[in-house]
Amino acid sequence: MMIHRTLGRTGLQVSPLGFGAMRLPMIGKGADATVDRDKAIAMIHRAFSAGVNYIDTAVGYCKQESQQVVGQALKGWRDRVVVSTKNHYYGDNEKEWWTNLENSLQRLDVDTIDIYNHHGISWDKYANHVQPLMHRWMLKAQAQGLIRHIATSFHDNADALRKIVDSGYVSVVTVQYNLLDRSLEDAIAHAQAQNVGVVVMGPVGGGRLGVPSDVLSSLVPGVVRVPELALRFVLANPNVTLALSGMSTMEQVAENVAVAADPMPLSGADHQAIAQHLERLKQMADLYCTGCGYCKPCPNEVDIPEVFGLFNMGRVYGLWDEAKRRYGHVTRQGHGSDKCAQCGHCLDKCPQHIAIMDRLEEAHAALQ
Repeated sequence: MMIHRTLGRTGLQVSPLGFGAMRLPMIGKGADATVDRDKAIAMIHRAFSAGVNYIDTAVGYCKQESQQVVGQALKGWRDRVVVSTKNHYYGDNEKEWWTNLENSLQRLDVDTIDIYNHHGISWDKYANHVQPLMHRWMLKAQAQGLIRHIATSFHDNADALRKIVDSGYVSVVTVQYNLLDRSLEDAIAHAQAQNVGVVVMGPVGGGRLGVPSDVLSSLVPGVVRVPELALRFVLANPNVTLALSGMSTMEQVAENVAVAADPMPLSGADHQAIAQHLERLKQMADLYCTGCGYCKPCPNEVDIPEVFGLFNMGRVYGLWDEAKRRYGHVTRQGHGSDKCAQCGHCLDKCPQHIAIMDRLEEAHAALQ
């Protein structure tokens, strides 16, 4: 049985696992790809039946089909499910903002949206667009009963998150947080202390933690699969209300539901041991490259910090499969180590005095 948690000052009781409707199963490829609606709706209903009562979507997800599919899946479930979606508009045309909201209500086929987010806010967007203008549209929509709670998904640093929380404007924030990215951890605690609900997106690190790793799979006895460890790590943080998982198979639904139904995803000792081990790994990675970017730009367009980051993903965290997949993309874009001309332009710029050209050769050999 899944235990529900209170989503900040909204008072809503939500499951610790939310269904992220951004990676629904697709049929076809490229421009012809479309959501496999039978599979997607069956997965969503399986999650709802297991106690998952929070679903998150957005205008652009799944080639702009996600909201419609979620709307179909909500039939017969609407009064038991918290619906979250987003408005991506950041401009001064009020009509365009309202059109986005009206379209979402129509596609979801609902009278009101429970959690309505500014999509991908930053401090710059808040200070220059939301605070002086757009917040009035949100409040008007709320007064009309079209939305219940004002929220935002967030892409910025910890200081920006604290300032947005302290503004008192939003009741819920959706943020990035996972085993490999704990940069917002203190700010998440601050949000929870201010009674703002914290929703985590990317608990498996955008796919980075969805692959095998000898390093990470040995951290907790009995937890071998890295995706399970990643989800347990996020849910074990007492300042996190729920984690969104972008599920694309019924097997993922079953596994995630089982993890979320565990009243103690990780023991306190396990969580502390993981945190300490991750800090040691981060320190090891920083010895190789901190990602400061001082080496850029490269005359031959090698993305040196990205290449080293992927190299570290493999040799420090053991995530070789995902590192190689991403490196293939970097190479196809013309920014891989194979473009290094050994000019030495980057060497004097590195504050850590890394032998960059030698390391680029090593990275290319390891990541091919």
